Amino acid sequence: MSIFGGAKNKEELALVFDIGSSSVGGALFLMKKTGIPEIIYSIREPITLDNNLNFERFFSLTQKTLEVITNKICMMGLGAPKKVFCVLSSPWYVSQTRTIVFKKNTPFIFNSKLADSLIEKEVKLFEEENSGKETNTNNKVLPIELKNMQTMLNGYRVTKPLNQKARELEMTVFISVSEEEVLEKIKEIIGRHFYPQNIRFSSFAIASFAVARDLFIEQDDFLLMDVGGEVTDISMIKKDVLRSSISFSLGSNFLIRGVASLLDCSLSEAVSYISLYKDGHMSDSALSKIEPVINKLKKEWLARFQESLVDLSNDISIPSTIFLTIDQDLAGFFTETIKSEQFNQYTLTESKFKVVFLGVEALSDTVLFKNNIIRDSFLAVEAIYINRFIR
Repeated sequence: MSIFGGAKNKEELALVFDIGSSSVGGALFLMKKTGIPEIIYSIREPITLDNNLNFERFFSLTQKTLEVITNKICMMGLGAPKKVFCVLSSPWYVSQTRTIVFKKNTPFIFNSKLADSLIEKEVKLFEEENSGKETNTNNKVLPIELKNMQTMLNGYRVTKPLNQKARELEMTVFISVSEEEVLEKIKEIIGRHFYPQNIRFSSFAIASFAVARDLFIEQDDFLLMDVGGEVTDISMIKKDVLRSSISFSLGSNFLIRGVASLLDCSLSEAVSYISLYKDGHMSDSALSKIEPVINKLKKEWLARFQESLVDLSNDISIPSTIFLTIDQDLAGFFTETIKSEQFNQYTLTESKFKVVFLGVEALSDTVLFKNNIIRDSFLAVEAIYINRFIR
C-alpha cells in the first residue's frame, strides 16, 4: 500500500505505466527534488476496440497493449529505471472513501497502533465487499493504496492527531483495491523487460485529486471527472477531502459503438464520423445524417451523468467546478456536453458548471518535457503526483 509523503530522493530515473480502458501509456521521467519531474520519453498505444465488451477478451487485449508499450520503452535504451509505478484507471480498480468511527466512555490516546488496527479492519471489510465485483468471479482482491484524508478528535479536525487524548475518533480514509490476477499479470509483463524490486500501484483518482488540489489551491470544493474509454468516474471533493466517488459504464467508446450501430457502419468509420463532426468538417448532407445520432447518444450519456450526480450529492450541494481528464481530441466535445446539462447545474449546484480540462497546458508549470516527445496529460499528472507525493 502506498504511504504518501514528500519525495526526498535525489534525481533518479523512474518509469510509470498508465493503464486505462481505451489505451495504455508509459513514460520514463526524472524524479527531481524541485518537485517538477522531467519526462524524457512517453508513448501510448490504443487497446483494440471490439463491438461488444467482454471482460476476459478486454483484459487479454489490455495485456497485449501493455506488452507492446513495455517492449518499446525497453528498446529505447534510455537506462534502467530505479523505480517503477503503475497507475490504474477504471475498471482495473475499485475505490471508496470510508469513515471509521471509534468512541469510548473514558479518554484514550490516539496512537499509530490504534490507527493501524482500525484501518486494517476497514481494509479487510472493503476487500470482502469487492471480491469479484467487477468480473462476477471469486478472484481475490488486494489493497493497492490507502490515504488518510482526515482525522477528527472529539468532533474537531486535527492535523497532528498522534498521541493526543480523546473520547471520540473519526477517520476518513480512501481505499482502493484491485484483483490479484490483474496485478500479477501486470507485474509479469513488466518484469519481462524491467527488473524492479517492487512495482508500486496507485489509482488515477488519487493522483488526479492530489495534482488538482495543489494546482488550484483556491478550490476547496470541486468535482473530478475522468471520461475513459469504457467508464466515466466522478469524485466529489469537499474542503480538500475526497468525500465520495461514483462511476457509470458509459465512456468515450460508447459514442463510437453507438454511431457504428445506429449508422450501420464499422467502428473505424464511426471514429472518422465523430472526428469530422466535432471538428466541423462535415458536408451538410453528412451532418444531417449524423447530428441526430450524436444528439441521441449525448442525451443518453447526460442522463447517466445526471443520475450519478444525484446519487453522489446525497442531499448536499454539488461543487460547480469540474476538473476534467479525457483524451485531448475529445476534451472540447465533452466539455460542451457537460456544460449543456440543464437540470443539475441549476438545482444541485450554486452556479453553472465551470469545466477545466486538466491537460498539458494547465500542467505546464509543474512538469517538464524533453525535446519533442509526446505531451501526454495523463502521464504528466501521474509523474507530478509520483514526484511530489510518493517516496
